[in-house]
Amino acid sequence: MFVCCFILLLLDMWCSVEGNPSRGVGDVVVDRYSIPKVCTREVKDGDYVRYHYNATFVDGKTFDSSHQRGDAKVGLIGEGRLIAGIDKGLQGMCVNERRTITIPPHLAYGSTGAGDVVPPDTTLVFDIHLLDLWNKADLVVTKTITTPKDCKRSVMRSDFVRYHYNGTLLDGTVFDSSYIKKQTHDALVGEGWQIQGLDEGLLGMCVGEIRNIVIPPFKAYGEKGSGTMIPPQATLVFDVLLEDIHNPKDNVTIESQVVPESCTRKTVPGDYIRYHYNGTFLNGVSFDSSYQRNSTYNTYIGMGYVIAGMDQALLGICMGELRRVVIPPHLAYGEGGAGNVIPPSAVLVFDIHVIDFHNPNDTVNIHVIRKPEVCNETTEPNDLVHYHYNCSLVDGTHLFSSHDYENHQDAVLGSDKVIDGLDEGLQGMCVGERRVVTVPPHLGHGERGATGVPGSAVLVFEIEMVSFEKGVPPGYLFVWLEETPSDLYKAMDLDKNEVVPKEEFGEFIKQQVAEGKGRIKPGVTVEEVIGDMFQNQDRNNDGVITPDELKLKAEEDKEREEARHEEL
Repeated sequence: MFVCCFILLLLDMWCSVEGNPSRGVGDVVVDRYSIPKVCTREVKDGDYVRYHYNATFVDGKTFDSSHQRGDAKVGLIGEGRLIAGIDKGLQGMCVNERRTITIPPHLAYGSTGAGDVVPPDTTLVFDIHLLDLWNKADLVVTKTITTPKDCKRSVMRSDFVRYHYNGTLLDGTVFDSSYIKKQTHDALVGEGWQIQGLDEGLLGMCVGEIRNIVIPPFKAYGEKGSGTMIPPQATLVFDVLLEDIHNPKDNVTIESQVVPESCTRKTVPGDYIRYHYNGTFLNGVSFDSSYQRNSTYNTYIGMGYVIAGMDQALLGICMGELRRVVIPPHLAYGEGGAGNVIPPSAVLVFDIHVIDFHNPNDTVNIHVIRKPEVCNETTEPNDLVHYHYNCSLVDGTHLFSSHDYENHQDAVLGSDKVIDGLDEGLQGMCVGERRVVTVPPHLGHGERGATGVPGSAVLVFEIEMVSFEKGVPPGYLFVWLEETPSDLYKAMDLDKNEVVPKEEFGEFIKQQVAEGKGRIKPGVTVEEVIGDMFQNQDRNNDGVITPDELKLKAEEDKEREEARHEEL
């Protein structure tokens, strides 16, 4: 008999704890009619609770309701601040749990009742929904949901952070979200820019990390709450994604670089540089790329034409170098950002590939690869040169080659037939000589470039001199290599009949060239030269040259100069 009574007593105690309605003798009866699937914490003595309730008599008549007042009840468990039945009935309750607590009079308002509201010796029924639960001993609780594999830096006090978040109360009610506002929350950590719990909860986070942060009320908005969304004494839950981190003392950081072995020159202020880049934020999201535009970014460096951090990052860099640079916002676009592309206070990461650079004061660089041991004559202005070439950019990108055609390339030096830098590079060469000529853009195709040549490109020519023909000064068709005959007309009048027809004139000129006494303009046929020269001397166009018509070019130039002075 004693054993049966003891078992019934245990069942009664188990029912009152587990939630099946049961009435103990003179005790609180608890009905846990809605229990959340996940319960990480249960109410115990010393805890603070925030809950909504409807209070009725046994007949169902309501005498009080927090819902009607619009404010949840906040209380301390086990310290005698609540009626004894509530103190007992809330024990073991979970956040978001709903339960009915039936309280006998002696654990409620007893034989005295509560004014005109609760009569003496009245049993009370409370329908309770637990919204929040904390303890003064609570700390900020963090849980990492995901973290990046490569974490080079974590949040410290005095760092500036940009992060997205969803903010909820402990019962899951959303009170705020940066995603809805479509902008990150930006704050200086540990400097009072945000609630204390966030200052603590963000410490140690990496960019790209997602962290759950639970903040007790006394490290959040405390007894006052915040606006209409955060009630007094509310525990706050933040799901945070850290987007960005920097310190106001940060400088430009070079994280990685690949420097070509053959680096003979590095950039200095005033240089003009062409480079490709990929621009991303610290979280890896791309905001710009020169590769997508299929065009390098071209600028002067060290002169304020680009953001300060990029100006600094591009100094001391080699042609062909690959470099990753991290630029803090105060050396980038700062608190204002840049349009809809770069948000305020964003750290920027650039992966840079330097294509080439030059200085406006650069001259043509000539590097002789091979030169014949015997070289009696070299090219000079007005010479007609025959050469092979390969043309490329500094990074090795092939542009043009004379080998793409059947014949070598021809040009008269100093006649604006080729770009100035190549013209200079072709001068002073021996037949059979090979050289590499580097041409800065202001001596090449300039800022606009040309078909197949990018703007402001440094060009590299590999040249081989095949042959050349000595030239004549501009405006001349024939020059004497020896002294001019004392009586030129007499020497020219081969048949001594006092007139020189075209055939006789041509025979004379060919004879001078054959004997090495004179040279005609290269690049045109002898017949063309003779025709033009005869037409110049046959001033009355009668088909012959007479003694009074024949004049050397120097004499013609002198007469023109004298006539010009007379006009002045």
